[in-house]
Amino acid sequence: MEISTRTLHLMGTVIQLQVTHETPELLLDEAKRRLRDYEQRFSANTPQSELMSVNHQAGIRPVAVDAELFELIEIGVAQSQISTSFLNIAIGPLVQEWRVGFSDAKLPDDERIQSLLKRIDPHKIELDQANQTVYLKEKGMSIDLGGLAKGYFADKVIAYFRQMQAQSGLIDLGGNVLTFGPAANHADGKWRVGIQNPFLPRGNYVTVLKTANQSVVTSGIYERKFDWQGKSYHHIFDSQTGYPLQTDLASLTIVSEESLTGEIWTTRLFGKSAKEALLEINQTPEIEGIVMTDAGEIAFSKGMAPLIEQ
Repeated sequence: MEISTRTLHLMGTVIQLQVTHETPELLLDEAKRRLRDYEQRFSANTPQSELMSVNHQAGIRPVAVDAELFELIEIGVAQSQISTSFLNIAIGPLVQEWRVGFSDAKLPDDERIQSLLKRIDPHKIELDQANQTVYLKEKGMSIDLGGLAKGYFADKVIAYFRQMQAQSGLIDLGGNVLTFGPAANHADGKWRVGIQNPFLPRGNYVTVLKTANQSVVTSGIYERKFDWQGKSYHHIFDSQTGYPLQTDLASLTIVSEESLTGEIWTTRLFGKSAKEALLEINQTPEIEGIVMTDAGEIAFSKGMAPLIEQ
């Protein structure tokens, strides 16, 4: 068995891949091809993507889509319709108006924001399971899968590695890490995943986790933001106000079995206070988590202790 690694620049981030296999380069080539394909099909920023074909036909007609895209949109719709969730895949019009994380980011005027709030209702996404079609019922609506896609892609790549009988593997999509099998460079077989300090440059960690066959997803207001007239605006929006969410959370990490689960929960919880988020994590059996406040406080869920590197 051979260990090979690969670094890719896709999806606006740096992606790290590692796999242990008899022909690891072949697996990494295929993983790269699949990730490029996902980026082209699922992107809300590429006019020719399969997702954008749905958005372009908003208020006009249903669009038949590939089974994987339909599956992720279906999951996204279900999660977006949970009343206590801050996840909303219909948030596209706000994301495109604010453009946080892009060179043309701006602060929209309040009148514009109020008009866009009418176009972000996830209940107006109509799915036809039999025909695999997606229909946005009103013109100007658009789906953005940014809060889910990386987790979905990570799960798919690792599933492919497993299917090909790899001994172990890792995918790191910048703040989203998923591993399986033993880590070759540690005697205990556990992978080490650093949790970014939200107040310091990348590579500065508040703690390091020891994981095995687990996903670690971290979301924070430090990831994408812009400053305007002395005030900072981040990229996680409130569907009620149209403005970035007001919360004392600076960073939220979810540890789970599947990466998509971590993506869902980091987005679902990010509008809550740190105390509320931690309470909900402790009440949800399939996840553990770490919360950091904008005052620099850190707290761990009840089951995190065995994962902390001492």
